[in-house]
Amino acid sequence: MKLSEIKTALGKLEKIAFQLPNGELVPNHFHVTEVGKITKNFIDCGGTLRNEEVVNFQLWNANDYDHRLHPEKLVHIIELSEKALEIGDLEIEVEYQAETIGKFGLDFDGTNFLLTTKQTDCLAKENCGIPTEKPKLQFSELETENTCTPGGGCC
Repeated sequence: MKLSEIKTALGKLEKIAFQLPNGELVPNHFHVTEVGKITKNFIDCGGTLRNEEVVNFQLWNANDYDHRLHPEKLVHIIELSEKALEIGDLEIEVEYQAETIGKFGLDFDGTNFLLTTKQTDCLAKENCGIPTEKPKLQFSELETENTCTPGGGCC
C-alpha cells in the first residue's frame, strides 16, 4: 500500500484498526510512534548496487488504555512527515513488536488495515546459481503416443 492509498482510506474511516496476519487486531490503544522514510543502499549477492525507499510506520502499545488515534490525526501526522522529510508516494512498511520487531507490508480490506507478512528473497538468482522455477505444464499440453479417450476402448 502506498502513502496516497492510506490517506484516501483514512478519509473514509471513523476509527483505525490494524489486523495482524494471524487475524488478531492490534490493541485499539496503539500509538504511531514514528512515521519516517527509510533509505536502504545495498549490494546484492550478485554484485548489483541497489537503492530502496519505503515509508515506515511504527506501531506501539503502552498501558495507555484511554488512548485512541483517530483517522484525521494520523492523516495530519502523515502530511507533516511528508513535508518535513520530503517523502514521496512510497510503499508503506509497518514495524510492530512481536517476539522482536516485526516488519510487515500493509494492505486494506475496506475496514481494517492488514499487516501482511514479508519474506526475504535473493535478488540475483541468475547470478548466484539459484535454479529458476520449472515451468508448470498442463496435462492437456502433454503429447503422448498412446492417447486414451473416453469411449475409445483403450481402458
